[in-house]
Amino acid sequence: MKTVLLVVDMQNDFCLPSGSLYVPGAEKDVERLSRLIKEKMTVIDKIILTADEHHVMDIAHPSYWKNKRGEHPALFTTISWWEVLSGEWIPFGDREEVIDYLRRLIENEEYKHMIWPEHCLYGSEGAAITPVLMEAVTCWAREGKYYEVVEKGLNPSTEFFGAFRANIPLDYAADTKFNMKLKDELESYDVIWLAGEAKSHCVANTLRQLFDYPEVVQRLVILEDCMSNIAGCEDLAIPIYEKAARMGARFETSESLLFS
Repeated sequence: MKTVLLVVDMQNDFCLPSGSLYVPGAEKDVERLSRLIKEKMTVIDKIILTADEHHVMDIAHPSYWKNKRGEHPALFTTISWWEVLSGEWIPFGDREEVIDYLRRLIENEEYKHMIWPEHCLYGSEGAAITPVLMEAVTCWAREGKYYEVVEKGLNPSTEFFGAFRANIPLDYAADTKFNMKLKDELESYDVIWLAGEAKSHCVANTLRQLFDYPEVVQRLVILEDCMSNIAGCEDLAIPIYEKAARMGARFETSESLLFS
């Protein structure tokens, strides 16, 4: 029985209280997951870490947008395509492309477009895998195993919540399209442990992006105590997790796996 651990975006900006987009409870999630890795070194055959990375000028950052008075939007503002069409918000990028992007979010039933604090800036300390987790991963790797880091989010014209593709893949940008290599690698394992931040966003969308591959979903073990929600978004992804359960994904805690 081969097991892979997929860890979504456990980076400093999400997991440390000082992080720019701190997820309340994330540091405890990291502690629990790190303990599981150390206690179950012989069980875990591969660790895959995803890393959210962004440029400063990103479609979800305030500096990308201005209103008619030249003001940037407040954090956690939602912006719709008709607000761009009406001139209420003016994007840094190509206006028609941005309007099309925001329309497609609605058509594809993706999350509303929201303005986030600048986070996980490319090359910054905030983008680094959080140290407690990295220490556990390196201990595991010293047993003769290899971990992998999958980068996502660097295209400034589309958000990239899930691990497999951008919220709206762009025709001209291969790095925004579905990552078949990652899906195929996960499919080569019998059991897939899933953890990370945030439960409401990047973990949930990673899960949702696998719904076209039920044979993968059925191998998932979702570590409920190794992920937390962004404050105020606790109910956002409930339908995603409910569908995963109906498709055969299991829900466990790190504690239950420690003693299994």
